Amino acid sequence: MATAVRDLAVGERAQVSGGGHEGAVELKSAIPLGHKFALRDIPGGREVIKYGETVGVATSAIRRGEHAHLHNVEGLRGRGDLR
Repeated sequence: MATAVRDLAVGERAQVSGGGHEGAVELKSAIPLGHKFALRDIPGGREVIKYGETVGVATSAIRRGEHAHLHNVEGLRGRGDLR
């Protein structure tokens, strides 16, 4: 996952550097400032990792360059029901 440092438009090529990812990712969704987008395809049911930490599980497949948020990621942090 990468985090948008500004609003990004569909079709824009976002430059990514760090965490083992270098280069550009063509965005398949508009990405609001502060939101995540996939750096690789993530099958439904797989962990979603941000800053090296698991932050959730994909509830459906997320393609490289797609927005990753509440509509396709079930968060695992701050969940009292998972204790």
